[in-house]
Amino acid sequence: MFTGEKTRLRAFREEDTDRFVEWESDLETRLLMDDAIPFPPQPEKLRSLPETLGSKENAFLLAVETLDGEFIGSLALFDINWHHRFARIGISIGKPYQGKGYGTDAIRVLADFAFQQMNLRKIKLTVFAFNRRAIRAYQKCGFQVEGILREELYRNGRYHDVLVMGLLRSDFALKERDSDLSGQS
Repeated sequence: MFTGEKTRLRAFREEDTDRFVEWESDLETRLLMDDAIPFPPQPEKLRSLPETLGSKENAFLLAVETLDGEFIGSLALFDINWHHRFARIGISIGKPYQGKGYGTDAIRVLADFAFQQMNLRKIKLTVFAFNRRAIRAYQKCGFQVEGILREELYRNGRYHDVLVMGLLRSDFALKERDSDLSGQS
């Protein structure tokens, strides 16, 4: 279990599955996260996702909970490349908990673990350019835009860009040090 200022990351449990499926089935959420055609999801596929990811050697799915122990979302570290020392991340916070800093805190906790315990050099992600709230959260954690996949996504009758963002261990350490120093004033 890994703890931040607002969240705790832990192993995914069977009892998390119903809420996970409910949140991942929400059309608005899917439109912000998934580049597939937003057909109604198949609940049985969503139910098997935690187990499928959990059984892979290069992926982890963690539950995000409040410090009070309430399950509020999931965070995945996947496509781990042990040779080049990088991985991708994906996060999903349930609608009632969005916009409250939980996602930002959970990403910071995961980044600290990835860099300090797994000895990764970089974590990266992709985000739709219209998902401004997510982009701000990633930037607060120190992620930088590394590239733009122009007109990569077709949604609502038009094409949209997808941003590729990355966070280096050195940038994260510097950002954390600066935030520690500013908190000591």
